Amino acid sequence: MRGKIENWNNGWYGVSLGLSVAEIDRLIVLLTNLRGDPEQHFHITSDYSGAGGLGDIEVYVAEADVQCNMRMSGLARAPGSDLPPADA
Repeated sequence: MRGKIENWNNGWYGVSLGLSVAEIDRLIVLLTNLRGDPEQHFHITSDYSGAGGLGDIEVYVAEADVQCNMRMSGLARAPGSDLPPADA
C-alpha cells in the first residue's frame, strides 16, 4: 500500500492511497466486518519509514447525528466514456 499527503497550499490537503488487489480484498473484508459491528474500528497505518508523512488513518462508523464533512465520488472516467447504470 502506498499513502501520500498532498499540500494544496490553500489550507486543504489531499490524501491518496494506492492499494494492491489483495489489499482491496482485505479492505472489503474490514469494511464488511465494520458494517456488521459498528462499535469496532480499524486503522490503516504507516511503516513510519522516512522523515515524516501520513502516519495513520482510522476508519469507524460515524454516529448518525454527526454532521458530515466529506463525501465519496464515483470512479474516474475518461472523457466521453459511458457511465454504468445507476443501479450497478
